[in-house]
Amino acid sequence: MANDGSVLGVQDVVREDTSKYGIVDTHQNTGQTAQVFSMVEKPAPEDAPSTLAVVGRYVLEGEIFDHLRTLGKGAGGEIQLTDGIAALMQAKRKVFAHRYDGKRYDCGSKTGLFEATVALGRKYHGFEVK
Repeated sequence: MANDGSVLGVQDVVREDTSKYGIVDTHQNTGQTAQVFSMVEKPAPEDAPSTLAVVGRYVLEGEIFDHLRTLGKGAGGEIQLTDGIAALMQAKRKVFAHRYDGKRYDCGSKTGLFEATVALGRKYHGFEVK
């Protein structure tokens, strides 16, 4: 990888929405790419280390799978990717946050899924709402 580490796509969110996302701490709020020093899953707005939210775009080192196997199930009884990324950082592997410039839909919500479906219909089928 260009930066010799894993890369997470991030976008700025309003502080009130930090409880919906994994939030990274890069120790800086400028620049398009910065090293991640910690990551918190869905922190309360007052506890969030920044407003940089992980938006589901990843380029991860293969070592992540070893960590996920070792860690097993986390919050909610599910394997948590954020736990694996944190384990990479604890193993002294570099992780970077790269500000993602594209349009993103939150398909974890019914509204976001609906918005994405409408946008795709408009883009690929020329549908217009009148």
